[in-house]
Amino acid sequence: MSDAWVAVLLAGAGTFAMRSSFLAFAHRMAEVPPWLRRVLRQIPPAALASLVVPSLLRPEGRIDLFQARLWVGVAAVLVAWRTRNIAVTLVVGMGLLIILDQI
Repeated sequence: MSDAWVAVLLAGAGTFAMRSSFLAFAHRMAEVPPWLRRVLRQIPPAALASLVVPSLLRPEGRIDLFQARLWVGVAAVLVAWRTRNIAVTLVVGMGLLIILDQI
């Protein structure tokens, strides 16, 4: 058996071990501690903010506080906060963006 086949078999065994290891430890992962649950709840908003905020503050690579996207984003945040309705937030945000891009 060549060295390549040994490497392939070892890689396959390692991959199988990693992917099936959750079965051996699933009972330990069934109950997440409350402190970890609180931390994990913050990940989706933080990830979304890390994607959206730079595109609002620096759309062309420089900070511009008088651009339409920034003010539309602020308005959309306020609408989302007050109404908690995604559809209304999208309509207001896109409508304001279209209006301000025409000016």
